[in-house]
Amino acid sequence: MTTTQVSVPTPNEMRAAMGCFASGVTIVTALDEEGPVGFACQSFASVSLDPPLVLFCADHRGRAWPRIREAGRFTVNVLSEQQDELCMRFGSSRGAKFEDLDWTESAWGTPVLPNGLMRVHTEVYAVQEAGDHDVVIGRVLELDVLDHDRPMVFYRGAFGLPEQTSPSWSWEDIWG
Repeated sequence: MTTTQVSVPTPNEMRAAMGCFASGVTIVTALDEEGPVGFACQSFASVSLDPPLVLFCADHRGRAWPRIREAGRFTVNVLSEQQDELCMRFGSSRGAKFEDLDWTESAWGTPVLPNGLMRVHTEVYAVQEAGDHDVVIGRVLELDVLDHDRPMVFYRGAFGLPEQTSPSWSWEDIWG
């Protein structure tokens, strides 16, 4: 029997490989005594329907996540494909992200951003350390479905998907 040498992927190899998985783009926001805080996040998913739970992953080195965790409540703002400027604003580590931005405060005390596809208002339910990130589970308090536009998609290090033809089938053909 031959032994296969296995090497652990480097961070760059991991990023390149995981870039093959298309994901939506969100901005996670909260409000604390210093004011509004937020960051762009593509690692967001539904976890459970009953109870309603979602998750996102946050880098330990980030400045926003510790403030959001301490605030205890956050809103996940799901972006549409037209919100490039908003994505770049919150994806950057520079600048005042909320400066000259038209945002409002939700009934849950969290910043909500203009437009987008959906907002998920949550409270921190559980946090699990995982390598250089935290996996944050949020208990959903309220959902705002705003639009049925196309989502902003992150794929292979860029926003949007390559142009492709529509498939000749739909999910309704399978599960309809």
